[in-house]
Amino acid sequence: MSELIMLLRLAARNLFANFLNLVIGGIVLVGTLLFVVGGSILNSVDSAMSKSIISSVSGHLQVYSDKSKDELAVIGAWTTPDLAPMPDFSKIKSALSQIDNVQAVVPMGGDTATVNYGNTLDQTLEKLRKSIGKSPRPEIESLKNHVRQIISVIQNDYRKLTVMASKDAVDSEDERHLAKAASDEFWASFDRDPFGHLEFLENRITSLVPDADFIFLSYIGTDLDAFQKSFDRMQLVDGERVPSGKRGILIAKYTYETQFKLKTAYRLDQIREGLQDTGKKLAKDPDLQLMVKQNRTQTREILLQLDSIASARATKLLQDFLKSPETALPKLLSSFLDTNDENFMARYDFFYAQLAPMLDLYRLKPGDTITIKAFTKSGFVQSVNLKIYGTFQFKGLEKSSLAGSTSLMDLMSFRDLYGYVTPDKISEAGKLKEGVGSKFVGRDQAEAELFGGTSVVRDAKIQRIDEKKELGGVKLAGLGEGLVNRIYSPEEIEKGVAINAAIILKDPSKTDETQRAIQKVSDEQKLGLRVVGWQKAAGNLGQFVFVAKVVLYFAVFIIFIVALVIINNAVMMATLQRMREIGTMRAIGAQRGFVLSLVVIETVLLGLVFGAAGTGLGAVIVNYLGNVGIPAGNEFLYFFFSGPRLYVDLGAGSLVGALLIICLVTTISALYPAIIATRVSPVQAMQSED
Repeated sequence: MSELIMLLRLAARNLFANFLNLVIGGIVLVGTLLFVVGGSILNSVDSAMSKSIISSVSGHLQVYSDKSKDELAVIGAWTTPDLAPMPDFSKIKSALSQIDNVQAVVPMGGDTATVNYGNTLDQTLEKLRKSIGKSPRPEIESLKNHVRQIISVIQNDYRKLTVMASKDAVDSEDERHLAKAASDEFWASFDRDPFGHLEFLENRITSLVPDADFIFLSYIGTDLDAFQKSFDRMQLVDGERVPSGKRGILIAKYTYETQFKLKTAYRLDQIREGLQDTGKKLAKDPDLQLMVKQNRTQTREILLQLDSIASARATKLLQDFLKSPETALPKLLSSFLDTNDENFMARYDFFYAQLAPMLDLYRLKPGDTITIKAFTKSGFVQSVNLKIYGTFQFKGLEKSSLAGSTSLMDLMSFRDLYGYVTPDKISEAGKLKEGVGSKFVGRDQAEAELFGGTSVVRDAKIQRIDEKKELGGVKLAGLGEGLVNRIYSPEEIEKGVAINAAIILKDPSKTDETQRAIQKVSDEQKLGLRVVGWQKAAGNLGQFVFVAKVVLYFAVFIIFIVALVIINNAVMMATLQRMREIGTMRAIGAQRGFVLSLVVIETVLLGLVFGAAGTGLGAVIVNYLGNVGIPAGNEFLYFFFSGPRLYVDLGAGSLVGALLIICLVTTISALYPAIIATRVSPVQAMQSED
């Protein structure tokens, strides 16, 4: 023990004895600091990203059919994977729910569909059609004035096109139709035949209005009650939840803002966010400048929404605000939307306070019904009408397109879109068959039934189809309305097709153990399931953290090798400089083991002192980052950080790992120089400086 104390005292005395020790210490300090900070950041990203994926869509585990051609990717896939269906979800839920650590099994199925809703004129004409004979006269007149205002805007666009382009670029027939729709005679006779006039406008004029939207909608079909209970980061933003057992859809808030909102308003929101949240400047940021240019030049979307009364009011408001004598509303809007760093916030506030109340900021709102179309697994197009009950977002991921762009619909509607025969479809087909009196005809009887003794040629007559007579009283629209309003039992929802299912665990620390248990149950009961963790289920995104860890460990390995070589050379030089001292110690009786221990202990102590300093400095930096956070500069980092900022946690593993690596590196680096020092005889060592 006394010898060890002596060695430690000598090592402490020589700690800062020469410049080379400071070089070694600096290398150790920087390496330790990088390891602590880098490891803590990576572990925090891993934790944040796992929370993003687990709490938003994947759960702790996912199961899907082992007959699938592709691997499951609930998020982050470049294309929709080809997955085989699980025919009866109720059997899977019943079997997996028996496992102790399984808290919930949530059915799912994802795909992409299209939503195509009409332009401003389409929607205004639809309101006008519904109001005829039902609404007060002033309301009908207001809608008629709005239609005339829209036609006026389109006529003005055609006049500009005539001036700027050749006559061949303008369809003369379209011009005639516009002139007719804008004439006083057309509107004077409107009340005598409103539906005939509406038919003309719908067939001849609506196609000339270029602001219709075609939206690709990513969605997940699921048991909405089970989903809302299992994924606690889900928050309702607008509207209400889909009532239990009913068909309906919740639009992702991110999609609702980016796809359904008035483009000018959305761009204003993006500019404000860039200026306030990220500190950008309009004068320097090309992306923000592009949005300003788009707002300034693309004012038609606003003009089409304003009737003559609203247009006059907007003109007066903008004249007063801009202190301008200009009377043309398009020019006033263009001037108003030509924003810069000095005037943006004032104009942003004015837009929402004065102009927005006269506009429909969103084309579709909670309570509206949309038609969703998708290709079935058989390749034909299927559609369903669904009520928008509201919008939702995942807490902390409000601005992430990766986690925030997938909407939620009920599982029964998903099955319809995916092309699976549901009890509703069977019932509907049965009623149609019964109503029209159809019967099955075998192939051997088909020719006789179709052509035998019956003339198949008839003279066509123009007449209205009597659905009640022709279809035996079966009303197709009634069937659709019945599906929308029907309430399904939990048994009906569960007993049917699902593509995959999220597994929520009671104790996430037992994920691997539970995964093995689920696979065992699947094999024993022949459920035919593959079981994957959240990282694999997340597809390309889930592999991000794995790749980042590999890169970090490779970087640590490279740093380890470089530090080993540098420290080894530095210790060797320091040892050679002390040959006379070592020879003197050997001459007065110091054994080789004592010299070996002295060199190693000095180097290790040097590593521990500077390593501890690096660890402490790294801990201070990590603690600072844990308080202020690292800002997410783009939406991808927003997802990886599970929010607008990454708050770094200092893990014990990073601290212990850093010190262990430093001890290992310094010990290995000191061994060779120490062995060289012990091989030098006392006489040679004492004469080394002569």
